Amino acid sequence: MRQPSYLKLYESGALEHRIARLTKILESCTLCPRQCKVNRLRGESGYCDAGAELKVSSYFPHFGEERPLVGRYGSGTIFLTHCNLKCNFCQNYDISHLWAGEIVSAQKFARMMIVLQEQGCHNINFVTPTHYAPQIAAALPYAIQMGFELPIVYNCGGYESLEVIKLLEGIVDIYMPDAKFSNNEHAKRFANAPDYFAVLKEVLLEMQRQVGILKIDENGIAYQGILIRHLVMPNDVAGSEQILKFIAEKLSPDSYVNIMNQYHPCFDAMNEPLINRRITAAEYHHAIELAKKFKLHRDY
Repeated sequence: MRQPSYLKLYESGALEHRIARLTKILESCTLCPRQCKVNRLRGESGYCDAGAELKVSSYFPHFGEERPLVGRYGSGTIFLTHCNLKCNFCQNYDISHLWAGEIVSAQKFARMMIVLQEQGCHNINFVTPTHYAPQIAAALPYAIQMGFELPIVYNCGGYESLEVIKLLEGIVDIYMPDAKFSNNEHAKRFANAPDYFAVLKEVLLEMQRQVGILKIDENGIAYQGILIRHLVMPNDVAGSEQILKFIAEKLSPDSYVNIMNQYHPCFDAMNEPLINRRITAAEYHHAIELAKKFKLHRDY
């Protein structure tokens, strides 16, 4: 079994330094590009509504994730409450918008990781971790002391702070960002993030620099790299061509890209004429053809 990089950080003492730097950000929160600058350690909350403590919605071995994450025993998925994007079509709106979940201590969070490891999961997959990066890092030493040694998957919306992603170098083994929008107007309308694509491009480049393309072992299990998700949306709201072109030309045509077809209207999407229906087969096929055009060849 390959040793995750965070074990070296822990053994050298560098992990504690990273935790301190990340936790300091909570005093004037800039964990995401919204730059709310609220003091979450004193009970203030910003756009995401998250507080100082971790809040978990659920955790379990997940068999619906990408094949290199799932393997035989599943991806050890921990769904975190709240979200810094809050897309108005969110399929997990009960978690992101309605705050379903339970506050847990760092020790209990670490124990969740160990339970999933004991169940045979191939990795620990943090879903929407952006607004909890310091708390996740702070729980890691407790998990390591309990014997934790699985790859960490950072399953995020792609709207990240470049500073925070840099602080996560050596902690995260697999980055799994969404690539949601290239159209600024649509990013503003559906996620209140008009700078989404500009932010995403910088973040993808940094993630690629840290971990490279997705690396898969002899058993078909990913252990390091970047895995990008792109959700095809009705009426090309996502702007697939620009996104796929950027990935192929600026990252690598060997990038692992999951082009997803499961969009369906949720939450407030029924009130939005552009996105109040499922995608058609033709819309999905067009996205696949774009990927082929740009020589992307891993997954789809």
